[in-house]
Amino acid sequence: TTGGQTKRMLIDYLPIVLLFIITSGFALTNLGISYLVGPKKPNPVKLSPYESGVPSFGDARLRFSVKFYLVAMLFIIFDIEVVFLYPWAVVFRDLLAQGPFIFYEMVVFLGVLGLGLAYVWRKGGLEWD
Repeated sequence: TTGGQTKRMLIDYLPIVLLFIITSGFALTNLGISYLVGPKKPNPVKLSPYESGVPSFGDARLRFSVKFYLVAMLFIIFDIEVVFLYPWAVVFRDLLAQGPFIFYEMVVFLGVLGLGLAYVWRKGGLEWD
């Protein structure tokens, strides 16, 4: 029966394999035709980099203020808070039936996050100068 299962599995996956072969062939054929038929007249204007149709100026590797990274880190930290808070809120009534421990646990969690927010606020991490 092992040989029969293997044969059946190959038959089941045959359409997927054929689709992959056909789409890969189509993509490679289109790339080859555009390479062979397409115009090849490079000039400095065509080879110059641009962004959104605006010619570039200056160096692309500018230094960013640390504030950008600080705001991103704070966003990630407080965004992860919601990841933990939302499922807890969804099953809160079911968990409360087991006792008040889960409520106090979340109060401690939010308290720690509140202390972290107060610390960042006091240090001036939320001020944009």
